[in-house]
Amino acid sequence: MGTIFHKIHKVAGEKEILAIADKELIGKTLKGKKITLEIKESFYKGEELTQEQLKKLLHQFTNINIVGNQAVEIALQEKLATKKQVIEVDGIKHLQIFVV
Repeated sequence: MGTIFHKIHKVAGEKEILAIADKELIGKTLKGKKITLEIKESFYKGEELTQEQLKKLLHQFTNINIVGNQAVEIALQEKLATKKQVIEVDGIKHLQIFVV
């Protein structure tokens, strides 16, 4: 397993956002037909996680932004989303989870 980063963003009056990205994507820009996705260090790069830590953390948030094939696969294994909810940008999986 490669390295995965996470960062928690606190927005006044709103739920916290959990941002997760595969390490090798930090600082890159992905370009698709209809979307460009910047994996900004300021948004995604926080602390490193093990696979087990990520599994636990995913269940603690209701607003999650995930980019990276490895990280998205873990979210799918944890049954937090289905493959139909995943988009691919430049061959990289991206998933947003909002629980209301």
